[in-house]
Amino acid sequence: MVNKWLSRFYLAIMFLFLYAPIAVLIVFSFNESKSSGKWTGFSLQWYEELLQDSQMQTALFYTVIVAVLATAISTIVGTFTSIGIFKLTKKTKAFVLNINYLPVISPDIVLAVALMMLFKTLKMKFGFTTMLLSHIMFCIPYVVLSVLPRLYAMNPNLAEAAMDLGATPMQAIRKVVIPEILPGIMAGALMAFTMSIDDFVISYFTAGNGVTNLSIEVYSMAKRGIRPTVNALATIMVSFILVSVLISNNLSIKKKREV
Repeated sequence: MVNKWLSRFYLAIMFLFLYAPIAVLIVFSFNESKSSGKWTGFSLQWYEELLQDSQMQTALFYTVIVAVLATAISTIVGTFTSIGIFKLTKKTKAFVLNINYLPVISPDIVLAVALMMLFKTLKMKFGFTTMLLSHIMFCIPYVVLSVLPRLYAMNPNLAEAAMDLGATPMQAIRKVVIPEILPGIMAGALMAFTMSIDDFVISYFTAGNGVTNLSIEVYSMAKRGIRPTVNALATIMVSFILVSVLISNNLSIKKKREV
């Protein structure tokens, strides 16, 4: 009984430690005062200012566009890469997976400098394209890591049975394999989207003049003072991600019930 209460207490402390800062941020996004530590009354003025802040809107536009494109491309590439890795021999698979782990375990600053040097060597103009390519590069490994476990859990005879019944390899992948691993694909897409939205270091080193995202904008703002509009923007982003996760989970639950 004592262990049960201790485990519940420990769990409550952990949730408080993880989510209390987010809760405070959301509450103070409705604060009338500019102070981040003093509540003076409920107000929506920071949301109104956010709608009028062209610089922040530009940063939000680039953030969302890069995140959506990077998520879509990395999900497609990562899914087919996972299927290819799954079919490899044991030694080759281990080698390829070790390469796939490198962007995940490497420090962001190392990847950022390496990508910056690569783009300079290729004489590419820094801007939207270089930042998008960078985001695709570090998102693909997370998609692979999300999809591969679903492939291992899938019955390997399903695709072969489909081809025995007359389906082409591509039809077997599209109509049999993809539906089976769809929860892993969705999890990988959400992970890629979150990583892209959250990234600062790699974006900072690979973005050019006139191209920025929210993390770079907030960093620049910190030098001259954080405005409360950041709290409003963060609240909107947290709400969007939360809704996306809830929708994804509901779709996964419905799929399991149908099966």
